[in-house]
Formats: sequence, C-alpha cells, structure tokens
Amino acid sequence: MDLTYSADDEAFRAEVRAWLEVEVPKHGPPPPPGDWPARRAYDTAWQRKLHDAGYAGLHWPAEFGGRGLPVTQQLVYLEEYARADAPYISVNFVGLMHAGPTLIAEGTDEQRAFHLPKILKGESIWAQGFSEPEAGSDLASLRTRAVREGDEYVVNGQKIWSTRAHVADYCELLVRTDPDAPKHKGISWLILDMHQPGVEVRPMKTIDGESHFCEVFFTDARVPVTNLVGAENDGWRVTNVTLRFERGTAFAQHIINLRTQLRRLVRMAQQIPASEGAGTAWDDPTLRTKVGHLQASVDALWRMTQKGIADAEATGMPSPSGSAVKLRFSELSQELSELAVAVLGDLALAGVRIDGIDGIDGVEVAREYLWSLQYTIAAGTSQIQRNLIAERILGLPRSR
Repeated sequence: MDLTYSADDEAFRAEVRAWLEVEVPKHGPPPPPGDWPARRAYDTAWQRKLHDAGYAGLHWPAEFGGRGLPVTQQLVYLEEYARADAPYISVNFVGLMHAGPTLIAEGTDEQRAFHLPKILKGESIWAQGFSEPEAGSDLASLRTRAVREGDEYVVNGQKIWSTRAHVADYCELLVRTDPDAPKHKGISWLILDMHQPGVEVRPMKTIDGESHFCEVFFTDARVPVTNLVGAENDGWRVTNVTLRFERGTAFAQHIINLRTQLRRLVRMAQQIPASEGAGTAWDDPTLRTKVGHLQASVDALWRMTQKGIADAEATGMPSPSGSAVKLRFSELSQELSELAVAVLGDLALAGVRIDGIDGIDGVEVAREYLWSLQYTIAAGTSQIQRNLIAERILGLPRSR
C-alpha cells in the first residue's frame, strides 16, 4: 500500500483548501442544539453546495454520481475538511455512509437511479432501523415483522436508537420475513418511506440534553416489494455489508476530527492558569505526556484508517479491519474528551464562553464528553467489535 501523496494529490489539496476557505465561513455556524428542522436545513444546504462544487461522493463510483477519486485524494479531502473545521454531515450521515454505499453494492438499478442522486444532493435524509429494545448487540434477534401481501410488505414492530429519525425521509429497515427460519436466515433489508401512515417517531432525550436518537413504531406500514434490497430472507448478509461500511470508512471523518479536538485541548491548556503556582496547565509534564500519547494514538489510528480505505478501494468492500478502527476510535474519543474536561475543571460546567481562553465554550466541551460515552455502544458495542476482530481478523474460533 503506497499512500505517498503525488503532485496531483497536492494540487487537489490546494483546490479543496481554497474552496473550503471561502465556503465554510460563508455557510456560517450551525443552529443551536435541539433545533432539528433548522439543523436539517443547514446540513442539506451544505450537502448541496458540496454536490454542486463536485465534492459529494468522492469515493462513490462515477457511474453512480460520485467522483471515483483515488484513495489518496479521498484522504487529502478528509484532512483538508477537518483542517477547515467544515460542517459535520450530521443528518446526511446514514444516507451517505451507510444506505448509499449499500445500494451501490446490493441495490437494483431502479433503486440506485432513484435514491443515489437524492442522497448526494442532500434532497433526502435517511435513518437506520436496526436495533430494537430486545435486539441490540444480538441484532439477529429482531422481531419487527414484514408480511408480504401481494406487491407490498406490511410492517409491524418497533425500533430504537434510530439516529435523527425525526428528520428522515427514508429508513434502512431490518425486518423478519420468515419467522420459522433460523434467526440469521429469515431477515430482509427494506427501504421504508418515513412519511407514510403507520410510522410514528418519538425522539428520545439523551444525557447531553439533545434528542439525537428516536424510537420508531410501525403499525401496518406498507413497503413495496420493489424496495427490497437483496433477496428476501437474505437481509443478514446485506446487513453485514452495511455494518462494515458503518464501522470502517464511515468513521474516517470522526477520526481525523480527533486531531482538531487535540489541538484545541492544547490551546486551552496553554491558556488556563495552573491549579497550583504560576504558569499554565500546559506546564504540567504529566499532562504533556498524556497529550503525546494521545497524539501518537490518533496518528496510528489514522494510518489504520488509511489502510482500510485503501483496502476498500482495492476490493470494492469495506475492510474487516473496520472493527478494530471503530473500537480504538471509541476509546480514544472518550480518553480525549475526558482529558479536556479535566483540563477545564469547573469551567467545563460554566455553560458560557470563557473569557480569555480563546473563546472556548465550556459547556460544549462537557457536551462532547457526554456524547463520547455512546461511541462504545453505537455501531456495535466494544464487546462485539472484539469478537469480530478475534474471528474475522485473527481467525480465532467463534465464541459459543
């Protein structure tokens, strides 16, 4: 694997940097937390700007509306995106990183033609309907039923932890289509219209005061058979395609944003007075050692991510190493945000921007810490990731 940046890559970097330097400030800051209609409008407007400028779906094949750029330029783009502190894709995440790539890999020509352009242009938002109250880590235990009636499936059941379902247009939905088959064999992957009768979305307030996640209830909701992705009862295989996208390249932007968080932590420490004596918190050699270890870990994780993206480009499928990437990212995110709260101390709970400390918002630092707690659960718990690493990467016997 050669990830040396060529002259063409560096020319692309200059192009991307110049565009972001103009467009990011012009787009303005995101709306306040909790205003989800405004957040949807903000994110979809940004996605349309990326599309119109040719920066949407850089890793998608050209025949599906993307750019099909080489892996080195995909990585350059992510580095510059983080450097510019450009808007996080937020409400577009499931469509761009999960549903879109799954449709490219498994969808019909008609499904791709209808959905992929809308995803890239920011015209449709997707949610994920996988987990249930009694089917989280053991996802194949799901109970939501889909009974075929003619040219439609009739869906009844409940999903939970559906990220941003309250602003979504479509749902990548796992259902049980054969209740008599072994639990991994009777599952199907459907595209469900969220705006139809029989779909009720209830936002859930989390510890940070926001409503990122939702419960979704289905009562005789109807899905055309043409919205089946893959074969009926073959949804578990399709699901693993989606999950490997979720655990692999989908975390690339998150990982490179850790560098931004680490730089901000250092800036804070260089300005906050030391708890004892003169100087600043940055004068503490223990803190500098911790930051050095975190920096080395972030750099190593980015190299793992680069390899995973390169593997995905070579094979057309996410690398199984995505489980290792996701696991370590989850841990690093918590370690970094916890250290930031420790550096700020009581100021992290102030709830206001802190005068004289580079405009740092203490409550935002605290919110990032609280949000980081979910990473060891979301997209597969850390325990699940360790099992996958043992079985699919190390070749160890399956757990009983």
